[in-house]
Amino acid sequence: MGRKMEGLEVKVPSYFRCPISLEVMRSPVSLCTGVTYDRTSIQRWLDSGNTTCPATMLPLPSTDLVPNLTLRRLISLWSLPDDRSKTPPTDLLRDLASAGRLSELLAFLSDPDRDEFDKQSLTASPSFSPAICSLLGSDANDDAVRVLALVLTADFIEDGTKRAVIRSLAADLNRSATALIETMGRTEPDGRVDAARVLDAILTSDLCDKDSRSRVADNSDLLRELIRLIRPTEDGSMDRVSNEAGLSCLLALSTVKRARARMVEEGLVPALTRVLTERSSTVPASAAEKALKLMEAASGCAEGRAAICAGAAEPVAAVVSRMMKAGKEGAEAAVIVLWTLCHLYRDRKAQETVAAANGGLTKILLLMQGDCSPGMRQMSGDLLRIFRVNSKSCLSGYDTKTTHIMPF
Repeated sequence: MGRKMEGLEVKVPSYFRCPISLEVMRSPVSLCTGVTYDRTSIQRWLDSGNTTCPATMLPLPSTDLVPNLTLRRLISLWSLPDDRSKTPPTDLLRDLASAGRLSELLAFLSDPDRDEFDKQSLTASPSFSPAICSLLGSDANDDAVRVLALVLTADFIEDGTKRAVIRSLAADLNRSATALIETMGRTEPDGRVDAARVLDAILTSDLCDKDSRSRVADNSDLLRELIRLIRPTEDGSMDRVSNEAGLSCLLALSTVKRARARMVEEGLVPALTRVLTERSSTVPASAAEKALKLMEAASGCAEGRAAICAGAAEPVAAVVSRMMKAGKEGAEAAVIVLWTLCHLYRDRKAQETVAAANGGLTKILLLMQGDCSPGMRQMSGDLLRIFRVNSKSCLSGYDTKTTHIMPF
């Protein structure tokens, strides 16, 4: 009996085991220290407030978890008995185009206890993308959008699989865009966000050429729905996830010049102003950067400039207030907006708003003295020349005793 049991002993390679749980990893992910853990175990460690790597005890400058796809594939292949098929469950692939099967598919892909290798294998099947995309515009449209959003945003889905999904969507872009607009217009906030994420994946892919993007941008209904995503909810609050999704799509479409005036007509500038005036905890730097880039795009058309400088020029004040809290690219976009309005077009109301803003000119000076491109330094200098107050080079709104030498 002992000899028989010896033959059944399974030896697990040590690097297949999670350093925390010591169990075979189901979803291996790596920290910035290079150590790989099972996702559930390391997430629990981080959620407990720990800021170090459990194995090395080194501080973590980043807590991002990167899927270790190679190790996951090795573990999955090792765990398969020789007589087991290495293809995904056929019952999930069978009749996939049937509306009644989508709930089962969503449950399978969303279940954290299901093997991620099986999920990847299922979605990588040649029949998967065409089957799901064929449901767009049908009675199962909204569920199909949810599946597509999950696949395109999941860490455990490989880039090649995501690209295959985008290729299927881009093959009939008009139909795909129409279906996504339907979802945005008739579902709950989560459904609208899912549709925006799918659209963003299409628009930012190299599979969507300039002409295709232009055709999508011509749809005023789509622009209206995307701007609705970045507006406050019914209770007056701002939804962070909706903002990010809407801003990403609008930014991708703003590369189409003729779409900018349509965006302004649909209320883009007031919506961006509200985003920029929200607290940083609600609207992070990444969202503020996109909002400032969109404001830059709006300032490039006459309709946009009129909207930015309308009334008391609140959008100008919003740009100044957020320019140092939106990353380098966001700050540069803010300078371009101010330079366009105040220097290029000499708008008096915009100039007065910038001059009256608390610390506004100081921010421009700091940007100029920092690490910026020659073009950005020139624009900053042009703005500072406009707002020079007196021979002592004091800046209005700069409440400090520190003396600075003006760069002109």
